Amino acid sequence: MREELILDVPHRQVVFTIPKMLRIFFKYNRSLLSALCLCGKEAILKYFKAAAGRELTPGIIAAIQSFGSRINLHPHLHFLVSETGQDREGRFHSVCRFNDDLLRKIFTREVFSLLLHKQLINLMLVQKILRWKHTDFHVHSKVRATSKQEAERVGKYMIRPILSLKRLSFDKAQGQVIYQYGKDSEKTERMDYLEFIARVTSHIPDKGQVTLRYYGLYSNAHRGKMRKAGVDPSHPPIINNEVSFVPSKGWAEMIRKVFEVNPLICPQCGGEMKVISFIEDHKVIDKIIRHLKLTFHAERPPPPQIVQKELQMAAEQIGEYF
Repeated sequence: MREELILDVPHRQVVFTIPKMLRIFFKYNRSLLSALCLCGKEAILKYFKAAAGRELTPGIIAAIQSFGSRINLHPHLHFLVSETGQDREGRFHSVCRFNDDLLRKIFTREVFSLLLHKQLINLMLVQKILRWKHTDFHVHSKVRATSKQEAERVGKYMIRPILSLKRLSFDKAQGQVIYQYGKDSEKTERMDYLEFIARVTSHIPDKGQVTLRYYGLYSNAHRGKMRKAGVDPSHPPIINNEVSFVPSKGWAEMIRKVFEVNPLICPQCGGEMKVISFIEDHKVIDKIIRHLKLTFHAERPPPPQIVQKELQMAAEQIGEYF
């Protein structure tokens, strides 16, 4: 994302949250999460138009999350939005100020329009919620990334996993799972182990469901058009200063990011190793593996029918979940 996708401009993290009373619709109809993501995108586009006085297309990376800090049901959206948008003439304009209250109002209208169109709520309920002092629709856009490195850190937070193993423990005497949550893990929640299984499995996306989406300047369609026109989509005309070429760190950097180990550090002395050559001959590779007595046998998973049966039993006993 940092090296090939995002523009070298400031970005904002925009978080969209919906009221608790509406979350039940997204629990049993996972396709609504995709529609909710489109509501967030439309809210951003309409806000940019209101702020700039013209239609602008920013770069948007959207992450759909269905869980809260307690592994509970909490569907919400994390957007990484460029503070730069392109108009119809191809010119770029900056939108540096984000008004959370205006964004919230636009997002609220988009969500209500969605649920009314799906006939999940009626107009009386919409009017009732709008009369409340606090509708529980929230938008937060205070987190600002001014560099690609900061945008990368925000992106890692957006795609964080459901839970942290460091916060998880098991009380064998009571047969309960203990999970710590909160800013400094100051709060704990105890639950039956079957409830824990039900909570975790309820957040598994449906087959084919995409939870990370790209819109506007970051969409595949826009980037494809830019490449056909001979323009590098990662360097728009708004950037006047010439950017020096930075070579990709390639495979070693990717391994470090995913597995959190540096493959170029010697395990014996801790010094940095240099690549002398690449061996591509399979026979030579097999000979080296046999000489080093290395084995690569993965543990076999249980049969799928057993896993499915266990998940169904857990879900049936915890009626609150799928």
